[in-house]
Amino acid sequence: MNPDDLTEVDTDISSLLQFHGYAETVKKIVDVVKKSAYGVDFVILGIENQAKIHYAMPLRHMLGDAFSYLKEYNEIAKKYKDEKPHGTPDEFLSKMKKTDRLHSVLTICIYYGETPWDGPRSLIDMLEIPDAFKPLISDYKFNLIELRKSEHLKFHNDDVDKIFNISRFIFDEKYDKITDIFKEENISSELAMVIGCITESQKLINDAVNAQQEGGNVNMCKALEKLEEKGRQEGELKTKLKLIIKKIHKNKSFDQIVDELEEDSDVVQPLYDFVLKHIDLGEDEMVQKYLENIE
Repeated sequence: MNPDDLTEVDTDISSLLQFHGYAETVKKIVDVVKKSAYGVDFVILGIENQAKIHYAMPLRHMLGDAFSYLKEYNEIAKKYKDEKPHGTPDEFLSKMKKTDRLHSVLTICIYYGETPWDGPRSLIDMLEIPDAFKPLISDYKFNLIELRKSEHLKFHNDDVDKIFNISRFIFDEKYDKITDIFKEENISSELAMVIGCITESQKLINDAVNAQQEGGNVNMCKALEKLEEKGRQEGELKTKLKLIIKKIHKNKSFDQIVDELEEDSDVVQPLYDFVLKHIDLGEDEMVQKYLENIE
């Protein structure tokens, strides 16, 4: 598919649904919608950007695709209404001609979260179906591109390829691999900003903002050195925090914890206070909350 063949399409596919006298307007906005020409025909392409796992994604995609088809059907029906004669009784009932066809809709979900996708990948995965009905229930799959598992993908656009590869390596903390591949290569501040936002790396975002203001690029090796150091510091903090949590649950006193960790009390005190304040949280949740607070 050539990017030059893509044209903009309205992202609002909201529709009025009517059933036996009941009507309701359902709002649906797709993140990106494009139209691609294939000879004299075209295909509607939609992209949903997803940072978090959504356990109803197949249903969301099914509804979005259905609304796109419904929108085009309504356009055909309106045009048909203005035409006379209306054709056969069946065509009059259908509000479309036997030869009319809707255009294909292809929607892709790009999931760029750090946690591996563990949600459903088709409508069937969301259903509880009695065995007797399984052959009769229609499925609806959705197309998922998971950044964490995109190593087998090769994008024609070099910038997109860099975003996926660098972001995936950062999630996996494979900083040495990024250095080997990109060496001293500079990337644009826009690309660095996107990668920083995807990986929630504030240091990389700051570097991108500074580079943008200075009209320059971001050196990935230097930026990654900062990320690697930040990752090392966070790893040490996580270890200390988890040890303090376990010791507090064993009713150890502050002085005992300081002695056993062989740390200065000034280092332990803020961690100790934080744990006591959030003692009702689970260990992983508490660690995540602490790291968010020190960003």
